[in-house]
Amino acid sequence: MAVEALDLHVERGEVLGLLGPNGAGKTTTVRLLSALIAPSSGSALVNGYSVVDDAQDVRRSTGILTETPGLYDKHTAVENLELFARLYGVEHRQRAIARELQRVGLWERRGEPVGQLSKGMRQRLALARALLPDPPVLFLDEPTSGLDPENARNVRRIIGELQARGRTIILCTHNLDEAERLCSRIAILKRRLMTSGTVSELRGSGRRNVVRLQIAELPEGIERELGREAFVHDVECVDQRTLDVKLAEPRRDKPLLVARLVGLGVRVQLMSDFQPSLEDVYLSVVGDAQAASSSEAAE
Repeated sequence: MAVEALDLHVERGEVLGLLGPNGAGKTTTVRLLSALIAPSSGSALVNGYSVVDDAQDVRRSTGILTETPGLYDKHTAVENLELFARLYGVEHRQRAIARELQRVGLWERRGEPVGQLSKGMRQRLALARALLPDPPVLFLDEPTSGLDPENARNVRRIIGELQARGRTIILCTHNLDEAERLCSRIAILKRRLMTSGTVSELRGSGRRNVVRLQIAELPEGIERELGREAFVHDVECVDQRTLDVKLAEPRRDKPLLVARLVGLGVRVQLMSDFQPSLEDVYLSVVGDAQAASSSEAAE
């Protein structure tokens, strides 16, 4: 089963980031919610329409950008958009096509065959196609894939403008920095929903009671020595000069930790409460999911 036990609620005007490793079910989730495939069980409402009973209405009210968009290479950018504008039933087609080509920066290349465009340009053209009917809900699968930094920034700007106009966006990405900047909330998948929340909520839930120490040099066996202390719950050597220590009660135990390190001959240069990044949270959640799957498989 590609996706199971997935329970999500996305508010109107929200940008929800779907994160997960390859094969986690992100693209399948997008295809299910855009009514491109039917679920084997369960149900979902998109813009008030059932993906099972109102598939046509779901497709009419959504736009989708796939990671590998299908375009007609022998036709020009304008001809591609004209075809899809007719299929979407877009009113004032020429005006809408000009608007979207200008929005994605392809107006000057409108007369060129799509087969002659770069991968990044094709990606932007596919985004223009998704925006043609001005849908209230957008599904974007790796929208900045293949784009140079300038064009990726322009796509992120467009996403911000769409959110400001009240559009609801589901964004699949492997770019954690992009997700952190663009998304109102994050959902991490591994075939099922592992966790979700705002970036602040996710960062606040990960690796609590951990202090990070910058030291002159890590002596051999430091993890073993600290691990013997009752107030130490976990020790991780991040690199040759960085140590993460999980304490039972940080406020009470920090002085004890420093005293023990000094007793071991360790010179502490800096100690601070650990603030996990989105990457830290993501790797922790995915790692826990993989460990659980391995455990289940072994039983």
